Amino acid sequence: MDRGNNEAFVIKWDTRNHCLAPPPPPQPPVTQPTRLYEAAVAPPPAFSVGRENREVSGLVELFQAYGIRYYTAAKIAELGFTVNTLLDMRDEELDEMMNSLSQIFRWDLLVGERYGIKASVRAERRRLDDEDDSRRLRQFHDTALDALSQEGLSEEHVQQEKEAAASGGGGTWEAAASGKKQQRRKKAKSKISSMEDDEADSDRADHTKDDNVATVERQREHPFIVTEPGEVARGKKNGLDYLFHLYEQCREFLVHVQSIAKEKGEKCPTKVTNQVFRYAKKAGASYINKPKMRHYVHCYALHCLDEEASNALRRLYKERGENVGAWRQACYKPLVAIAAQKGWDIDLIFNTHPRLSIWYVPTKLRQLCHAERSCVAASAAATTGTHHLTF
Repeated sequence: MDRGNNEAFVIKWDTRNHCLAPPPPPQPPVTQPTRLYEAAVAPPPAFSVGRENREVSGLVELFQAYGIRYYTAAKIAELGFTVNTLLDMRDEELDEMMNSLSQIFRWDLLVGERYGIKASVRAERRRLDDEDDSRRLRQFHDTALDALSQEGLSEEHVQQEKEAAASGGGGTWEAAASGKKQQRRKKAKSKISSMEDDEADSDRADHTKDDNVATVERQREHPFIVTEPGEVARGKKNGLDYLFHLYEQCREFLVHVQSIAKEKGEKCPTKVTNQVFRYAKKAGASYINKPKMRHYVHCYALHCLDEEASNALRRLYKERGENVGAWRQACYKPLVAIAAQKGWDIDLIFNTHPRLSIWYVPTKLRQLCHAERSCVAASAAATTGTHHLTF
């Protein structure tokens, strides 16, 4: 009896377990392959698309004012060209790029687009050069002002300070200090304006400073001394042969600048301009600058036009013990005499000479020739009038 009940209980318990609903089968991991597939066929990252858009927008901005179509700029960007790449290419390379654009994409470039691409590249180069020049000029101004701000008091003002201290007047010292600050500001402005002058041929008379006058302008210190032909200068200053050699170096730098401009397809300078002086500075010849070379260009002109007269003048001023400023002033008179023999056309004299044609005529030399010509004409007219009266 108990055995049967136990068997029935076991059977009943097993039947109940078999009647239970089976658990749902686990879902296959379909998400994993899907994600892997999506990662395999995903588009490139967003930053590459943004980079392409930036390159296209840069080319569009470069070509905007030159009538070049948007799709042309987009095709150029697809070839892998950027604004910086185009700026570093020569005209021949730009032609090859445009030919490749026409052959690969079967894109018909308009005639105006071919010229517009080259013109836009040249304009962007000029704009970058102008920015570099203005940045260098600002740096030069800051350097000049810093140097002047760090400049100490001169001996003259130290003497004034001692006199004021001895007399017991504190207000006098303060007035002298404020006057020194104003004087330094004026000197800074005058120095910067003189460095920016295109001709840089302002003449300053050589005279001795009076220690009692505080408003005398500081004289320009000439970096040369008067030497005879073939004489080697001693000391810190250089001789006149070295000065004339600098002009020959400028001619060589001009030839280099012209060859570089021809390679880039740019306009070649025919005279020594700021571009030549910038190239000389980059080449390491920082001792060649525009104010110095323009200041003595008429002395070099006399050396080229009449070397014997130039050498005689050098010997004369060397014997007198004169400084280079007095010699520089004396070089004007022989040049005016040469201009009188050639019909007063000093520009023609410069332009027809092989070594002087690359230099601009100094403004003061042109003014002296004009004034001398007027004096000669006036004296001739007066002489003619006197003859008419006698007859």
